[in-house]
Amino acid sequence: MRAVQAMEKKPKAEFTVSGRISKPVHEVFEAVVDPQKLSGYFTTGGAVGRMVAGTSVIWNFHDFPGAVPVKVTELVPDEKIVLNWQAADSGGENGPAYDTEVTMGFSALDDGRTLVTIHETGWHDSAAGHKASYGNCEGWTGMLCALKVYLEHGFNLRDGFYK
Repeated sequence: MRAVQAMEKKPKAEFTVSGRISKPVHEVFEAVVDPQKLSGYFTTGGAVGRMVAGTSVIWNFHDFPGAVPVKVTELVPDEKIVLNWQAADSGGENGPAYDTEVTMGFSALDDGRTLVTIHETGWHDSAAGHKASYGNCEGWTGMLCALKVYLEHGFNLRDGFYK
């Protein structure tokens, strides 16, 4: 019993990244929830479905091939998106599949820009879990950079980057 309790109390790997976009919060929020806009800078293989709380959407990436189901668990317009998706270290020899949780926050700044903060948590506290979290940290940082360039300058930073 003690061993099970000790395992349940292990901390989960997590990270937070953020960036400032020189556009109003509504425009930045829409660039994430609208699949056509998201496909213009982030989901290099396309996105299917508008993000709505209680639904699932599909994201495709050239750098991580295959349809990725994304479960939208909470959405507050122009403020927050909470989603869950399968951890990259799930299944196979790394144990049963499990999800991580991503929280995206959108804050209007006094100068008209938007602060976007992305926090992801829930990986197993293992070498494979840590490695998967580092990959996602890299991916979300790239997403923020691509979002900034797309909204502020109108081009897709990731176009041809992975394929």
